Amino acid sequence: MDYAERDGIIARRRYAYSRLAIYAVLSLFALIYLVPALLVFFNSFRNPTELREFGVINFPRSFSFDSYIRVWTRACVSGTCEGIAPNFYNSLIIAVPSTIAVTILGALNGYVLSKWRFPGDTFIFTMIFLGVFIPGQIALLPWAFIMGKLGLANNVLGLLLIHTVQGISFATLFCRNFYAGVPDEIIRAGQIDGAGFWRIFIKVVLPLSGPILAVSAIWTFTTIWNEYLFGMVFTSGDQQPITVAMMSVRSGGSAATVMIAAIPPLLVYFLGGKYFVRGLTQGALK
Repeated sequence: MDYAERDGIIARRRYAYSRLAIYAVLSLFALIYLVPALLVFFNSFRNPTELREFGVINFPRSFSFDSYIRVWTRACVSGTCEGIAPNFYNSLIIAVPSTIAVTILGALNGYVLSKWRFPGDTFIFTMIFLGVFIPGQIALLPWAFIMGKLGLANNVLGLLLIHTVQGISFATLFCRNFYAGVPDEIIRAGQIDGAGFWRIFIKVVLPLSGPILAVSAIWTFTTIWNEYLFGMVFTSGDQQPITVAMMSVRSGGSAATVMIAAIPPLLVYFLGGKYFVRGLTQGALK
């Protein structure tokens, strides 16, 4: 065996050992993050008696869907014992239309602010961009005033309006940065062919927007679905979203409630995760 061949073997071994060490460290961190989720998952199938007797941190000795059935149909939330199903549907009523509206408005704003120049365009983008950094707590009093004037206090439609407005800043930022990477020649070619503002947007820009629309939709849906502050402050009783209602469920069904609440965002990420990553790598966060 000559020196070159021996050095090649040593280099391959070092590479294999380094990769093994990297995977071992990543697996360790993945396990650390996964353990709490696994505890919630397994506890959701354990009955209350077992939880009281053996504690929360323990291997399950029973497997039953009774907790899911109980919290969905009979859990007591804010004085009524009709389960969390109404609150789950409230979250869907809020999150789905808001996500659609925010994604469309964000795409339109991003298109205008990146490809069309008009007096004050930079100022308008700056004002929208500042909305990304405004905490929700600061907006509570203005929103309380607006909800009172519109008669939307303690109403899911009020939360739908709030989340739509609150989400426009992020969606606009995502889409504006993405469209900035689209060649201006494409827009000019459409104008030369006689296409106007809306036709270029619908026929030229939107077909290129799949990845960034996926980013905006997934980000918006999960943010709205997991939001707690506005739901707690502006709704009560049967108008509460799932994130607020789940805090009222007794410990015997809390794990099942958490798993039910986690299903929609998990499905969104499983179905659209690859598009989310693709959109990010194509300029969503430039």
